[in-house]
Amino acid sequence: MKLARDTWLIFQRQIQLLLRNPVWVFVGVFQPVMYLLLFAPLLKPALNAPTQAAAYKIFVPGLLVLLAIFGGLFQGFGLIAELRAGVIERSRVTPVSRLALLLGRSLRDVVSLIVQAVIITLLALLFDLRVFIGDLLLAYLMLALIALMTSAVSYGVALKVKSEDALAPLMNTVAQPVLLLSGILLPLTFAPGWLQGIADWNPFSWAVDGTRALFAGDLGSDKVWQGLTITAVLAAAGVFWAARQFARSVR
Repeated sequence: MKLARDTWLIFQRQIQLLLRNPVWVFVGVFQPVMYLLLFAPLLKPALNAPTQAAAYKIFVPGLLVLLAIFGGLFQGFGLIAELRAGVIERSRVTPVSRLALLLGRSLRDVVSLIVQAVIITLLALLFDLRVFIGDLLLAYLMLALIALMTSAVSYGVALKVKSEDALAPLMNTVAQPVLLLSGILLPLTFAPGWLQGIADWNPFSWAVDGTRALFAGDLGSDKVWQGLTITAVLAAAGVFWAARQFARSVR
């Protein structure tokens, strides 16, 4: 009960800070919108898709996973700024749960992601994308789990390195192979066998496949439940590890 109350307090505070400067929600969605408007129209001939709408059903889910991954991985920069300003230091004298300090921030990031995902989805509807609301909500759940995991890991790493100069190259080093080996922009269907074998070890490739299956209306696909299971396990592991970093930093 105390954990839930403390998490809600931290979450409210973080949402208030976000609402004071909501431009960051739209800054985060700007690059995906550019991909949606300027890159996606090229996919119909490249993918031999029967219609432009079919191409968007392949591209938009990957774009949303991209937003969840990158949106979460770079949240640690804000925490480093809080460390420098003494916000985390002052938390030591409060009775707030150390896990709540993490969960409140990560849930703020999840809400921000879902808002951005809704904006992207609504724009894609203008290009004849169609998806059942139930499948869409389940896809949003998968995105939320990805954002929860990546933001928690980013916060944990930020508490370890305590420097933007170290965090930036580290996150980029992780993000680039994840992007290339997950089939986010283009499916890996026609990739060489060795590349597909490596991609099978990338948990985000399972999330991309599961999200695409949901957008295609294939709720019963094994890819959906495999993706949800993998992302849920990783989210729990990421939160557990990051919570230990908060507990060590705020004593």
